[in-house]
Amino acid sequence: MIKITFPDNSVREYDSGITGIEIAKSISNNLAKEVLSITVNGDIQDLTRTITTDSSIKLHTWDDKEGKHAFWHSSAHLMAEAIEAIYPGVKLAIGPSIESGFYYDLDMPEGTTVTDKDLPAIEKKMIELARLKNSYTREDITKAEALNYFENKGDQYKTELISDLEDGTITLYKQGNFTDLCRGPHLPNTGYIKAVKLLSIAGAYWRGNEKNKQLTRIYGISFPKQKMLEEHMILLEEAKKRDHRKIGKELDLFTFSQRVGQGLPLWLPKGAMLRERLENFLKRVQKEHGYLPVITPHIGNKELYVTSGHYAKYGADSFQPINTPAEGEEFLLKPMNCPHHCEIFKARPKSYKDLPVRYAEFGTVYRYEQSGELHGLTRVRGFTQDDAHIFCRPDQLKDEFKKVIDIVLYIFKTLNFENFVTQISLRDQVNREKYIGSDENWEKAENAIIEATSEKGLETVVEYGEAAFYGPKLDFMVKDALGRSWQLGTIQVDYNLPERFELEYVGSDDQKHRPIMIHRAPFGSMERFVAVLIEHTAGKFPLWLNPDQAVILPISEKYNDYANKVADMLSKEDVRVIVDSRNEKIGKKIRDNELMKIPYLLIVGEQEENSQSVSVRKQGDGDKGTMSIGEFASHIQEEVKKLIEVKEN
Repeated sequence: MIKITFPDNSVREYDSGITGIEIAKSISNNLAKEVLSITVNGDIQDLTRTITTDSSIKLHTWDDKEGKHAFWHSSAHLMAEAIEAIYPGVKLAIGPSIESGFYYDLDMPEGTTVTDKDLPAIEKKMIELARLKNSYTREDITKAEALNYFENKGDQYKTELISDLEDGTITLYKQGNFTDLCRGPHLPNTGYIKAVKLLSIAGAYWRGNEKNKQLTRIYGISFPKQKMLEEHMILLEEAKKRDHRKIGKELDLFTFSQRVGQGLPLWLPKGAMLRERLENFLKRVQKEHGYLPVITPHIGNKELYVTSGHYAKYGADSFQPINTPAEGEEFLLKPMNCPHHCEIFKARPKSYKDLPVRYAEFGTVYRYEQSGELHGLTRVRGFTQDDAHIFCRPDQLKDEFKKVIDIVLYIFKTLNFENFVTQISLRDQVNREKYIGSDENWEKAENAIIEATSEKGLETVVEYGEAAFYGPKLDFMVKDALGRSWQLGTIQVDYNLPERFELEYVGSDDQKHRPIMIHRAPFGSMERFVAVLIEHTAGKFPLWLNPDQAVILPISEKYNDYANKVADMLSKEDVRVIVDSRNEKIGKKIRDNELMKIPYLLIVGEQEENSQSVSVRKQGDGDKGTMSIGEFASHIQEEVKKLIEVKEN
């Protein structure tokens, strides 16, 4: 008999060799129908694998990301099986699950091209194969056997992957007539997959290297019920309408230029004003919390990032070093602000009485992303972080961490991001090689985050392996209006950079001590945050944030002078207003400006000019009657004040 411990710490005894699906059946038949994968002692596995020792487990359903991972990973294999059946001679590269669905990279037979017109036939074949309910079977295999199998098959991609693997770690998965190199986990059988939609086709370089062959990547998504797919497709249509790239273009917020370079956004005046307002909002909050502004350069000596550890971790994937006329002198485009802030802290001696020190900067950083990975403002090569670093004593760490949580919560509430979960991102429990620093310091940092979130009463999930290379972090996973999850704010505890930069302060005992460093970015990056905000609001920004709060619409050219007079008066009252003086009918002006999502439309004609007033129409709320110019200015000011102050309370 073995003891199985469940997430609620309850314990049951089972025969050695029991499987996850059998454990689910012992609890309830309904659970057995819904469970998709299992975590055993921190390792995600197939439900059909046997458990032979005392273990802690967690069963995963569709509601868990681990369950979706197994479902979509299995669907990727099913798609590959269907493609092999339709296109003999195709060579398979990789086919993982992703955040929403799956893809497979394919080297199509010479002279064969897959287009959108071919996708329905692949979908049909996938469902046909799924109905066979073929089991996903795992097989341990030696490296020599694996190489022999895929070499005989003529699959150089799998052969190359196997060459990088250690003997004793290689597994194959089979279903029906299909075999793939894979670590799993997978569903018990293909019958779980009831609905499939292949979404798009793209090009992708093998292993993300532009020097390698470009493969065909097919994206798809699948569900255990047809109704779920139908609901998802409706959401996708709404997502297209809210796409920040589309709305950003319509509202004149930002653009891109091939001459400037891929992944380097250009902020247009209205977008710059929107972004500036967000920055000023956070600057005000930071000032109230004792942050000090700093400014650092866009480049730094390569040795700075060697010291910090960033060069060793990211140097190969960053922009190439900048060589100066001086022999052996190299600079890098700044990939992170934190090394610069460490040097600022180090510039003057510090006493324990000086701590905490809080440095804040809207610092622009640069990271080389593959062209295929770039996506609007959400994945760029140059972006600005709302970065801050707090240097504190050990006795101050928890309180400082909780104060940062308060700032993030206030920002989210003000911007109506009410639905979120906090993720405690810790080290991988097995692979520690990708992290720097001592186990002792890591444990201190991890415990500080766990205690702080508990004391703040936050709903948290723990994710192992998601920590930064220098320390654990608390990530805020925000759901937008469509229920999509985005990682926005982040707070990180770091004992390691103060060690690497030999940062010190003099304690009350007149001895030198190391400060602890907190990395903090409530927005994350301005580019990504604005993209998420656009899609969350569909471009209908809060009144205090909107670049244009009102537009004045003269009913004919005859009233343009009065419209401009009203604009001048409102501008003096800090109302952001523009005039639409086009020689168009008033109905068209109203429709056009509603599409521009301007909150208030002010219509002026003879009656308004005579009474020195405006007729007010609110976006999405219709006519609001006639107001004097002063009344409307006060109305805007009160509404803005209410939006901000109610949130503070």
